[in-house]
Amino acid sequence: MSNFPNNREAVQNTARARLVVTILGLGWLILSARLIQLQWVQRDKFAGKAEQQREFVEETSARPGDILDRQGRLLATTLAARSLYIVPVKISDPRQVAEALASVLGLSPDSLTEKIAGNSQRQFLWIKRRLTESEIAAVKQLSLPKGAWGFRDEYRREYPQGVVAAQVIGLRDIDGVGRGGIEERFDSTLRGQSGQRHVARDSRGHVIEILDKDQQRPVPGQNVRLTLDVVVQLYAERELDQVMKEWQPESCSAIVIDPTNGDILAMATRPTFDPNRPQEASPESWKNRAIADIYEPGSTFKPIIVSYGLDQGILQREETFHCQNGEYRMGRRVLHDHHRYGVLSLTDVLVKSSNIGMAKIGERMGNEQLEKASTLFGFGRKTGIELPGEQPGILRPLKQWTSYSTGSIPMGHEIATTPLQLITAHAALANGGELVRPRIVLHDQQDSISALSRMTTPTVSRDTAQWIIEHPMQEVVVRGTGKKARIPGYQVFGKTGTAQCLSADGGYVHGKYISSFVCGAPVESPRLLTLVVVNQSSVGGETFGGKVAAPAAANILRQALVYLRISPDEQLIRAAANWKDDELE
Repeated sequence: MSNFPNNREAVQNTARARLVVTILGLGWLILSARLIQLQWVQRDKFAGKAEQQREFVEETSARPGDILDRQGRLLATTLAARSLYIVPVKISDPRQVAEALASVLGLSPDSLTEKIAGNSQRQFLWIKRRLTESEIAAVKQLSLPKGAWGFRDEYRREYPQGVVAAQVIGLRDIDGVGRGGIEERFDSTLRGQSGQRHVARDSRGHVIEILDKDQQRPVPGQNVRLTLDVVVQLYAERELDQVMKEWQPESCSAIVIDPTNGDILAMATRPTFDPNRPQEASPESWKNRAIADIYEPGSTFKPIIVSYGLDQGILQREETFHCQNGEYRMGRRVLHDHHRYGVLSLTDVLVKSSNIGMAKIGERMGNEQLEKASTLFGFGRKTGIELPGEQPGILRPLKQWTSYSTGSIPMGHEIATTPLQLITAHAALANGGELVRPRIVLHDQQDSISALSRMTTPTVSRDTAQWIIEHPMQEVVVRGTGKKARIPGYQVFGKTGTAQCLSADGGYVHGKYISSFVCGAPVESPRLLTLVVVNQSSVGGETFGGKVAAPAAANILRQALVYLRISPDEQLIRAAANWKDDELE
């Protein structure tokens, strides 16, 4: 009996040992089972996870399409570039990294330090986009934290012609989004479609392999070909530079159009900017004034009214109008001409640009017919050109017209137009009576752009349109207010315009004028039409269109005619030797 307690203790120790062994055995068994599960059952699953941890899906940018002129010359193109990014969450000393990068990239160390520190929890942060080759080489020489930086391939938009047609072309911003002009209007066409690729990176985040699986190649953007001709555009740009220098206006614009089909060969504006350096552009330089400036056309509107009156049988080509020796009372208002004209033929009403003669025509036609003429030639609505920002001008509803309107509308007052609307209306006279929608994009391309169809609207008969061109408008240049637009060897037709600037309250700004001139050639078969509009010249007093705008318009027209090989008439060249530098009437 004395050994019983010892036996019981021994039994308990044995039981404990067996329990420990059992627990340990179960543990090893569970561990072995787990290892078998991981090694065999879930091997593929975890191998995939491991692969995913070193694989990344990257978006690959599409190369934007080019913008070309009608001859295929580059206006906008795209070059490959590299951009620098960092991983702020992996940077322990923002100041050290910022100072290193700033020293080779021309950045502010303090601003860059603040930028990195303020985004310390982010996995991605751009430092500088579109680096130069020298900047790339300099960054690579720096001792930056491993895995905390890298380069990404991007594209850089380049504008080889600089300021040429800047407002027409627009630009693509740092993120590749089209801003203004063709870049904005055809952004989806030019942009293309981004792709995707799977890449493997090492522990420092550098790409070590481009994997073949599930790649989606980017689709490059389509090219857009314009109706512009760079050479004609340059002629227009240089003439506007001369206008700015000589007359010091607030702004000016020029358009050259082929009246037969509405192709815009040149569209220029001053002030302007260089799309390669948009940060230097002034706010005023972004505006495409050829489609967005609204002004009273003044006397350039008069041929529109006369042509409609003739076509409707309200006026006769050979009739005359007494212009009251320069002063005419019309209701409560008194109208004046710049000179004391007596009896003028219908042709001379336009040649001398008589406001009194036009007011009498307005009385003959009445407001309803005046409104129909304005509407028929496209005033008061957008032309539909393929550019953003076009304005419709101002043509008030007929019910708002008064007896004042009867005299004002025929003179080109109480109506506001854009330069593009005005030259489009004159193109209808030049091509024989068809109002053609102007276009800036060639429509013979086999893509979505071709859906933009050519639109025409009859205005007046061919016979009427030709008479206006061959008689009154040619005489304006031969012996009227547009003599400064004469071009040796060519029969030129045109019309001057001078109007006071509109004020914000609907009145006029004293001493501020819009000077304009529209002209074309050859008379017998017009190939080109040019318009120059000069806004508020600061020198020269009341700056008449024939004095300020006509020489520039004629110079553009002359150079374009020679460039396009439209031959001059030798007899007209000889006749030009007898021209005198007459003063404007």
